[in-house]
Amino acid sequence: MIGTDARDDLELVAAAAGGSEHAFRALYRRHVRPVFWLAHGLVGSTADAEDVTQETFVVAWRKLPGLDLAGESLLPWLVTICRYQCANRIRRQQRDRLHTSEAADDALPSTVDVERQVADAQLVERILAEVAAMSPLDQRIFRLCAAEGYAYQAAAAELGVSHGVVRNRLSRIRTRVRTAVDPEGS
Repeated sequence: MIGTDARDDLELVAAAAGGSEHAFRALYRRHVRPVFWLAHGLVGSTADAEDVTQETFVVAWRKLPGLDLAGESLLPWLVTICRYQCANRIRRQQRDRLHTSEAADDALPSTVDVERQVADAQLVERILAEVAAMSPLDQRIFRLCAAEGYAYQAAAAELGVSHGVVRNRLSRIRTRVRTAVDPEGS
């Protein structure tokens, strides 16, 4: 069964692939926050994360016409693009540091910390897998509150449910994701 968000993504992707900038803006608004936070975790600076996020969506815009989501959300595909853009940025920064006579900027991330990058990417994948296994309503609550920063009342109004439903379900969702990510820490 295709979830509501995945179905919405499929419709928006089809429209954006046909050239609809409005549909692409809707996809951007829906997925920009999780893409930014992944980029920030991988490249380590807000400015670089903003650049990588924009590069991710530029690549996505170019590749949409040939994309087949097979009933899935667009976010895992965007995460993959983002990870490649982060790796490219880090390699470019290292190359630039090697070819300049100026002192290296210690704030730049090092690809020597590949274990952290892999762990961060695996964490995102575990979270996405756990969210994908939730009911469509829980997926939408997670997206609105956790990924897009909606307050309980705003999410409730958007979803047509009560404030209490959003608050209670989000609490269970957070516990479920936390348990999936760190079973021993729960």
